[in-house]
Amino acid sequence: MRFVLFYHSLVSDWNHGNAHFLRGVVRELLARGHEVRVLEPADGWSRTNMLAEAGEEAVAAFHAAFPGLTSRTYDPAAPDLDATLDRVLDEADVVVVHEWTEPELVAALGRRRAGGARFRLLFHDTHHRIVSRPAEMERMDLSAYDGVLAFGEVLSERYRSLGWGNRAWTWHEAADTALFRPIAGEPAEGDLVWIGNWGDDERTAELREYLLEPVRTLGLRARIHGVRYPDHALESLRRAGIAYAGWLPNHQAPGVFARHAVTVHVPRRPYVEALPGIPTIRVFEALACGIPLVCAPWDDAEGLFRPGTDYLVARDGQAMGERLRAVLHDREQAESLARHGLETIRARHTCAHRVDELLAVCAVLAAPHFAAEPERENTH
Repeated sequence: MRFVLFYHSLVSDWNHGNAHFLRGVVRELLARGHEVRVLEPADGWSRTNMLAEAGEEAVAAFHAAFPGLTSRTYDPAAPDLDATLDRVLDEADVVVVHEWTEPELVAALGRRRAGGARFRLLFHDTHHRIVSRPAEMERMDLSAYDGVLAFGEVLSERYRSLGWGNRAWTWHEAADTALFRPIAGEPAEGDLVWIGNWGDDERTAELREYLLEPVRTLGLRARIHGVRYPDHALESLRRAGIAYAGWLPNHQAPGVFARHAVTVHVPRRPYVEALPGIPTIRVFEALACGIPLVCAPWDDAEGLFRPGTDYLVARDGQAMGERLRAVLHDREQAESLARHGLETIRARHTCAHRVDELLAVCAVLAAPHFAAEPERENTH
C-alpha cells in the first residue's frame, strides 16, 4: 500500500518524543514492502529548535542513524501547497495526519476526502489536548475523516463519546527495537540517568519529589538529558548534585542507558489525573534497552505491563529512594527487572506490533460496510 504521513517531524526529535514511534513505524512499513511518504513543515518548532542548537550536523546525524528514512518539507502558507498535495497524494491508499498538523491543512485534507479522494484518511492523536484543552482541538475539522488513532483508550473513549463510535481505535506508542535494544560492554558512567524535559510546570513538584530529592539524599551519580529547562530548574539540579547534559538526540539514548544502572519515569500530571493507562514513550524506550526502571505513580489501566515485575512503582519520594537503593545494590533484582521489562516489550510493544494493528485498521476501513460516511453528532 501507499502511505502518506503528515507529521510534525521525522528528522527532529527536539522536544518531540513522538518522532521515535514515527521513525519505527516508517521503518517497519518500508521493511514490509509498503511505499511511505512523510511530510513535515519546514518551519516546525522541533526542527527549527534542533537546527538552532545543533545545525545541519543534526540532520546529517539523523540520516546516518536512519538510512532509508526520508521526509519532504512543505510550507503551510505556500501558494503552491495544493500542487504539492496533488503530487504526494497521487495514488495514496492511506493518509495519516498527526494532531500537531496545522488546522488549515487538516481541513484541506478533509475536503479532498469529502470531494471523492480514494485514500482513507486517519487522524493520529498523541497528546492530551482533547481532554485537557478541548477548545484547541475544536479547531480541527475532522468531519470527513474516516477514523481516529488515539494513543490511549481514555482518548479513544473521548472520541467515541463525540460520535466516532467504532471509528476510534487505540494505537499506543511502542519501541523501535531495531534501534532501542540492550547494548553490552559499555563502560559505566553513573548510577542514574533521566531523559526528559522539565515539563512546563506540569510535573515540577513531581520531579523534585521523585527525582531530585532521592538523588540528593542517596548521593547518586546522576545525569539528566532534556531541553527547555528554565534557570530555576537548572539551579535545582545543581543543588541536587545532578549533571545537566542538554539535548540528547533520540538515537543516542540506547548507549546512554547502557552506561547507567537505573532510570526513572516521572509522568506529567495530566497523564496521571486525566489519562490513566497512557505511558510516555520513555517507558517503552527504557524497557526496550534493558535498564531497570522505577516509576512514580501512574495507573496502568490497560494492563500494558506488569508493575512490580517489568518495573517498580514508588508511591512517594521516600519509597522512590528505597526502590533506587534496592536496585543499585541488588544485582539479582536489577537483572530480573531488565529481563522481564525487555520480555514484555518484545512480546507486545514493538513498532512491528503497532504496524500489525495499523494494517488491521486499514483492512477494516477497506471493508464494504465501512464505505459510507460516518455518522457523528460532533466532528471535533
